[in-house]
Amino acid sequence: MSVLGMVTLIVIAIIFSNNRRAINKRTVIGAFLLQVSLGAFVLYIPAGRKVLAALSDGISNIIAYGEVGTQFIFGGLVSDKMFELFGGGGFIFALRVLPAIVFFSSLIAVLYYLGAMTFIINLIGGGLHKLLGTSRTESLSATANIFVGLTEAPLVIRPYISTMTRSELFAVMCGGAASIAGSILAGYALLGIQLEYLLAASFMAAPGGLFFAKLLEPETEEPQPISLSNKLMAEEKPENVIDAAASGAASGMQLALNVGAMLLAFIALIALINGVLGYVGSVFGYTGLSLELILGWIFSPLAFLLGIPWEDAHIAGSLIGQKFILNEFVAFSNLSPYLQPDADVAAMGLQVISEHTKAVISFALCGFANIAAVAILLGGIGSLAPNRRKDVAQLGFKAICAGTLSNLMSAALASFFLLL
Repeated sequence: MSVLGMVTLIVIAIIFSNNRRAINKRTVIGAFLLQVSLGAFVLYIPAGRKVLAALSDGISNIIAYGEVGTQFIFGGLVSDKMFELFGGGGFIFALRVLPAIVFFSSLIAVLYYLGAMTFIINLIGGGLHKLLGTSRTESLSATANIFVGLTEAPLVIRPYISTMTRSELFAVMCGGAASIAGSILAGYALLGIQLEYLLAASFMAAPGGLFFAKLLEPETEEPQPISLSNKLMAEEKPENVIDAAASGAASGMQLALNVGAMLLAFIALIALINGVLGYVGSVFGYTGLSLELILGWIFSPLAFLLGIPWEDAHIAGSLIGQKFILNEFVAFSNLSPYLQPDADVAAMGLQVISEHTKAVISFALCGFANIAAVAILLGGIGSLAPNRRKDVAQLGFKAICAGTLSNLMSAALASFFLLL
């Protein structure tokens, strides 16, 4: 079924392409094969699975070091004693998940200062450029999105955004929508999402974003040749490693507060909507009507096409809908209870879903593509290149749809390889 899902996603992109005749076969076929190859390597080939497991263990250890700082600040509030006292209620999201975002943001800023991130981005981006025939700017931005968010990645190519072609700009936007930020990855992991799936999805998003970008908005102009320096622009580089760590922590704190505020507001709004829907449903003799149920009805066929069993499809479809309409953090937060041991899930009155379903949903939710991201792209890229605000506004919704297609393609590929 997942193969049919892949074909369906590609057909959708071709149908909505603005110029099907201009589609560069080398680029789209190469990007798709690269996404498939990455999925096969890390999910099916034993050597690749070992590499992914080792990388996951390494990041888990880094997260553990970050928890030392969390314990210093919050003490017993983040100790295992809380679970003994309150059970599942001992997991305080604001104290356990949000601090990890601050730590990872600081770490990434330090790696940027030391040149490690820039070296890796230039190396992988250069490889994408030569392999797929995409321009250097869109290739570098796609690579940067493996590690940083949809507003930070364009900083790598900031001097060139104002003169990029429309197709290049769209590819930059799609790459951001299809990916997640490294600083937030730790937060997802602390919600119980398997790091192996998050890492695999992050790397698969780079070619996946380019694949759907070049199907929906093929290149019809001539990209300008550029020469990128391996060094950050002087005005953006911190004075020293301490300054880098401090500025990264400050940025991470702002991001963590934004995440917390959005979750508080969105989850409360969902509760309000569910209250209204429940009342309306009861008037007509239907109990249990909720936003999650409606989204499950709408998106369950799509989830089924990804290879998710039909008995789990309404849950998966609901989470996919929440991710698109609200954001991925809300969806991951609502997925988290289903990741507990089966006995605990049943005790909460929830349906037990298969391990395969958990894996596929994790891939499907792993991206920033949601309706609110249009405003984020407009504010982020628009501030870097004010002359492109009109283009960003015109392409915004299309870009998040492309990012969603990329996430769903990664999910379909994961479903395929995990069943082999």
